Amino acid sequence: MLHLIKLSVGTEDVSDLAAWQADRRGQGPDGLPRHVTRMWPKRAEEVLDGGSIYWVIKGVILCRQRVIRFDEVDRGDGIRRCAIVCEPGLVRVAATPKRAFQGWRYLAAGDAPRDLAPGREAEEPLPPALQAALAEIGVL
Repeated sequence: MLHLIKLSVGTEDVSDLAAWQADRRGQGPDGLPRHVTRMWPKRAEEVLDGGSIYWVIKGVILCRQRVIRFDEVDRGDGIRRCAIVCEPGLVRVAATPKRAFQGWRYLAAGDAPRDLAPGREAEEPLPPALQAALAEIGVL
């Protein structure tokens, strides 16, 4: 199994990402959340074998979504794009600092942050900057 990791640019926190995905702009014609990118994963089959997309918000990996498929997107400009189609809902993960990068990257299963323990996902999240600082010193 292989995962993807992606910056959620302009997102303030996990609830902000959830709100964007609930809006029609963050959904495909089937109502599922998706992210459109120009790059098509060469290792798509490995990602589709149970992989997720891990979202980096304000320099910290905070949540993930299982990837269900990749759809080709045609916007009429001759550029082939890929929609990363995900399951609805965000799974909070242990806050893990991540430096900025462009596009998306592969993330090995062994390097992925663990999901928050049952019952913790309902806790009020700390501000991303505080989560990043605590994760850097090994508290989270």
